[in-house]
Amino acid sequence: MKRITFYLDFISPYAWLAFERLPEALEGLSYSVTYQPVLLGALLQQHGNPGPAGIAPKRDWTYRHVTWLGHAQGTLLQMPARHPFNPLPLLRQALACSDDGLINRFVAGAVLRHVWQGGRDALDAERLSALAAELSEQVRSAGQDPTGEAPKALLRANTQAAQAAGVFGVPAYSVDDKLFWGLDGLPMLRAYLEGDAWFASGDWDSAPRVPSGLAPKAG
Repeated sequence: MKRITFYLDFISPYAWLAFERLPEALEGLSYSVTYQPVLLGALLQQHGNPGPAGIAPKRDWTYRHVTWLGHAQGTLLQMPARHPFNPLPLLRQALACSDDGLINRFVAGAVLRHVWQGGRDALDAERLSALAAELSEQVRSAGQDPTGEAPKALLRANTQAAQAAGVFGVPAYSVDDKLFWGLDGLPMLRAYLEGDAWFASGDWDSAPRVPSGLAPKAG
């Protein structure tokens, strides 16, 4: 059985789409999944990437695209009342349900649906209270308070570990020594799990070694 780590931040609509698509995309294969919340903003900042929401025309396209993708794959996706927003309360709420920085599918799904279904404000105080109640039986004794130090420390450690592993965005999936990215990376992930010979051909390692044709930026 292959063990997959699914990196996610609840602010990402693609994480929601991939979360819902994953069981169908990997149907019939032997695998297990653990979900690792990370702070997407820190991953983007590490590489000087403003993200789709930081470029106005790309923001417009992204929101149209993910809404259409939800329609196309049969996943209910409604843009929240405000986006982007500060995902820290949601990340820490999820990690209050963890001892080791990993969360189960129930917790991940509850928080993702909180954001991406209903078209409401993800940080509305009453809604956050309702989410906390929904997750109350999942909370670990060491992290009962989402604003306490335990969930904060887990999020920092998760994000740092993701950065060290080369994760640059979400959703991302790691298995063995391979890292796959994006909703459209799921077919490639499946091919690897099925033993596609391409992964032993050398192309996985050789493709990124192509030299850049652009002059380095002046320091």
